[in-house]
Amino acid sequence: MHIFGLTGGIASGKSTVAAHFRAHGLAVIDADLLAREVVAPGTDGLSEIARVFGARVLDAEGALDRQALARIVFSDDAERRKLNAITHSRIMRLMVDRAGELARAGEPLACFEAALLVENDLADSFRPLVVVSCAEDVQVARIVARGAGSREDALARVRVQKPLAAKVAVADYVIDTGGALAQSAARADDVLRAVCAGVGIDIARYFAA
Repeated sequence: MHIFGLTGGIASGKSTVAAHFRAHGLAVIDADLLAREVVAPGTDGLSEIARVFGARVLDAEGALDRQALARIVFSDDAERRKLNAITHSRIMRLMVDRAGELARAGEPLACFEAALLVENDLADSFRPLVVVSCAEDVQVARIVARGAGSREDALARVRVQKPLAAKVAVADYVIDTGGALAQSAARADDVLRAVCAGVGIDIARYFAA
């Protein structure tokens, strides 16, 4: 089984593209979902986070208070590195497990959807790399529309990540989501066809004749 990467920035449209791929029957391994699993109640990941960051990042039931943790790590690079050191290896181990399950099920191709592939120097491990991109002001507007804070808060969240231009620079394929949804969908289809062709998989598996 071949696994290719799908990445982008916050509110760039990465999840929308991943959902479009899923609609074609492509298996997608979502790093965000894995990240939730590795810090679920009772896991060693949550225990380590509580040890490093303290009870301030736990809710009344002892589960992770994601908003409290986000306030800490989005405003401090050192604290964010501590969190990544706890979660990254656990996420990757779980990703390998999921990939193994898909391979045993006979899937020829899968997509690993992860925001930090480039930041974590994993781009070359998941070629071809597909980067979802849009203008910064579009990202900010989308974050604000979700009710995730003020424009200043949204801009801070965007700029704490590696600039999309840097991710585009190392991409094999780019999907621009700044225009109409239909345009993004058509480009995503073209990219999926190209990925299949590049790794020798019959596109008929994902596209009806």
